[in-house]
This record gives sequence, structure tokens and C-alpha cells, in this order.
Amino acid sequence: MTYSIGDHELSAPVVLAPMAGVTNAAFRALCRRFAPGLVYVNEMVMATPVVQGNAKTHRMITFADDEHPRSQQLYGSDPQIMGDAVRQLCDDGRVDHVDINFGCPAAKVTRRGGGAAVPARPELLRAIVRSAVSAASPYDVPVTTKFRMGLFDDWLTFKRTGEVCAEEGVASIAMHARTVEQHYSGEARWDAIGELKEHMDSLGGSVPVLGNGDIWEASDAVAMIDQTACDGVVIGRGCLGRPWLFGDLVDALNGRPVPPSRQLGFVAEVMSDHARLLADLMGEDHAMRDFRKHTGWYMSGYPVGSEIRRRFSLTKTLAELDDILAHMLDKIGASATVVEGGERIKRGHTNGPIKVAIPEGWLDGQTRQGLNTDVTVPDDADVMALSGG
Repeated sequence: MTYSIGDHELSAPVVLAPMAGVTNAAFRALCRRFAPGLVYVNEMVMATPVVQGNAKTHRMITFADDEHPRSQQLYGSDPQIMGDAVRQLCDDGRVDHVDINFGCPAAKVTRRGGGAAVPARPELLRAIVRSAVSAASPYDVPVTTKFRMGLFDDWLTFKRTGEVCAEEGVASIAMHARTVEQHYSGEARWDAIGELKEHMDSLGGSVPVLGNGDIWEASDAVAMIDQTACDGVVIGRGCLGRPWLFGDLVDALNGRPVPPSRQLGFVAEVMSDHARLLADLMGEDHAMRDFRKHTGWYMSGYPVGSEIRRRFSLTKTLAELDDILAHMLDKIGASATVVEGGERIKRGHTNGPIKVAIPEGWLDGQTRQGLNTDVTVPDDADVMALSGG
């Protein structure tokens, strides 16, 4: 299977979903070792602090010299600011691809009208996408969008969202097959991805549709594409503690055999490399605090016991990490493999359903089919906390 983003033809139709605090330059470098030639999207940042020159936000927009395409996700609720942010990043030559987030369900984002709240206001959605695409166009930088099915089961907006994005010139769309209310609970509803793909095809089919949700193994991606006819997949929680999943996906989607589950010795080597990449990026103290969450994901499904897991969760230095890894392999053996069903243990967020937080009056006068106009275009300055602004 082939898939292109701008001038970049990928080795498989696979995209790494941006995840806050995870998909930084260190993690993306690790993923590229296993599968070069895919799209690995940096963790999302807000448009406002990009424009304002916020130092922390700009440090987050970090790419390796050999990283192409350099993919950055932005979010915000002000069309002018979004366009200015895209234009600045493109003019500085910092990005090859921009993704716009319309799917973040975090209350601190949606209650201010950002993230997954935007598609409920179709003309606000249109204005943001139009501004971003217009700003990126002179630089030949493709813009893509990612969204959810809608706010609630009785307020589904994904077909209309796909239409608006296509009409405004995005290069592709991706959908996480859950509602905002569902959050990360239950099962992803792949049937909705199929509905979106069928709907977009009925409009001409020029915009690829990517599916996202509950791809834990390479075989899941094959099944999603077979079931929904989508054009590719977006990988989020499935790669937590499993960066080699991207290599498996390239094999599976190109009809090659997929390697068996990795042995514990292999996992230990990857953990050590990951921690060192993080230390190079952010310094050892910060890196080891950050890496603690990754240790639980790496160990998911492996019979290592609570004592070793506890030690991992408290590790403070690279030397201490090496000692724990050596002790683990000595005690359990480098050839240990995951328990039956261990690859499918959910990693990352599992909470939900949630109460959806949106601004007062956000849905007034609207229907699931949408309005032609919106009452207001909110300022996204109050949402800066997520990107540290």
C-alpha cells in the first residue's frame, strides 16, 4: 500500500499520532529506527504561544536534522492566530507538514472552545482550516486534520467535519473512532470510519481517510483497512512501550511476515536507548522523571513482577536504570516473552465516559446538520496551559 503526504511518499500508510509528553524528538527518533519513511507527528502545541514566541513552546518544536517529513500538530480556536502560527513555522522552514487538532477531548481545551469542541461549530471549523491551508499553501506544506466522531452519540459531526476539511483543501483527514464523551473507554467504533470513508468517496474521494483507535498489533491495522476501506492508519496508544510496532506495520501492510513478540532482552535494549535519547534531549534528571511512565508501558504483558516494576517507577539516573535492567534479565531471563494476550493490554488513557466540557451556549440553535454561521469566534489565549504557555 502507498500513501503520500505532500511530496513525501511513505513506506506504508501509517502515521504516528501526536501524544502530549510522549511523541517528542527522542521517541520519534526511536520509532524511525524501526520504520524510516513514515509520518511521525510531534506532540501538539497551541497556536497562540507559537505566535507570541513562547520559549517553552518553541523548544517543543524540535526535529532532528535527518527527520523528514517534519510534522507538527497545532491546535487553537482563533482562525487568525492559527494562520499566523502556520505561516511563521513555514516561513522559518521548521515544518514539512502541519496537522490541525480537532479531536483533543481534554476539558481544559474543550471548555474554551478548542480541540474536539471546534467541529460542533462548522463555520468556525471552516475558518480555522481555511486560514491554516491558506497560510501553508505558498510554501507547499500540506495541512491535515484529525477529529473524533462528535461530542456525544446524539451529536455526531464526523461526516460534516470531513466535508468541510475537504472543501478547504486539506491533504488528508483522520478520525479517532470515539466520541468526546466516550473519551478512551470502550471499543473504538471502526464502523464509523467506514461510514466516513464511504461518505467522502461519495463526494469525489480525493481526500484520503485515515482511521485511528485500538490498533494494538499490526494485524489490527490490516483488519481496520479491510473492514473500513480506509486509506491508512494513525497509531496512538498502541505504540506506547512498543516503538517497534511501526516496523511490524510496514511489514504487515506490505504483505510480509510480522516478527513474533519481542523477547525481554530486546525490550531492555530499547528501554536503555530510549532513556539515553531522552537524556540527550532534556538532561538526565528531567529525562529520568519523564521516562518512568514509559517503563510501565514497556513492561506491559511481561512477567516481571511488582518489585521490579516499582523500582522502575522510582529510577532517578541512567546508571540506576541499567542496574534494574541487568537485575531483571538476570532474574527472569532475556528470552522471556509476553504472556498470552499481553500485546493487547491497553496502555495509556483508558478513562471514560466523561462529562463533556464546552463553553456555555456553544450548541445553542444548532443541529447535527449544523448552521451556516457561528455566533462567536472565541479567543484561544486561555487554553495556553496545555502547551506550557
